[in-house]
Amino acid sequence: MSYESRLRRVVRYIHENPDGDLSLDTLADVAALSRFHFHRVYRTMTGETCAETVRRARTYRASHLLVQTGLSLDEIATRVGYDNTQSFNRAFRAVFTQTPTEFRKSGFPRDLTLTLNLGESQMTEVTIRDMPRTRLASLPHRGPYNTIAKAFEQLSATFNARNLWPEVRGLAAIYYDDIGAVPAEDLRSAAAFVVDDAFEMPEGLEEAHISAGRLAVLLHEGPYSGLPHSWDNLYRNWLPVSGETIADAPPFELYLNDPRQTAPEDLRTEICVPLA
Repeated sequence: MSYESRLRRVVRYIHENPDGDLSLDTLADVAALSRFHFHRVYRTMTGETCAETVRRARTYRASHLLVQTGLSLDEIATRVGYDNTQSFNRAFRAVFTQTPTEFRKSGFPRDLTLTLNLGESQMTEVTIRDMPRTRLASLPHRGPYNTIAKAFEQLSATFNARNLWPEVRGLAAIYYDDIGAVPAEDLRSAAAFVVDDAFEMPEGLEEAHISAGRLAVLLHEGPYSGLPHSWDNLYRNWLPVSGETIADAPPFELYLNDPRQTAPEDLRTEICVPLA
């Protein structure tokens, strides 16, 4: 099934079930996409978050009910998934710049449409490779992804104190949430060092693994501040035309050089998305 078909199925489901369960997990199931990747795929290909589409769908449905029926505002609010009229009024005004009452007097109903960016613009060079099962010594991080350096500092301190640097085979960061779907303070990630199976895990660190399998890999060259743009390029420009399906596993970054010893413009980072 194409990504266009998956996303249009999601929009149709939202439109037909405005008062139903429209959680990200439910919508990921509708799209038959991994919960780790669904919202990022949706956001980068549509230009809006799922929450924004849900709000538009509910208010557009309400615009028809306002003009074509004599239902009360309370009844319409309930039918389109709002717990109370006040919340409905705020959401409606944010979309239509009118209150529901004002719209009922002079408005014209709108229908939900979706504009998809399906890889027709700037193409992104991505390679596909097999990765063996990889063991990690990790430290969980919660908060904005651009503050994960704090977790790497703590991880490095542990390895410094125990003289464990000779055991490190690489650096990685795993990302469990999408920045468009989860508040910044609640984002979950992990800073990690790649280690061998024989490595004895120090107290206070967590063992994690990258499963064996195929990866889509995009090489980002330059400062870490440009990484979000490269992530979006992979999901927006390469994935829709790749013929590949993403696996139900979190994406991650592999750092190919040490930022403490490398100029920002010379940094090299592999953006990795597991494939089915």
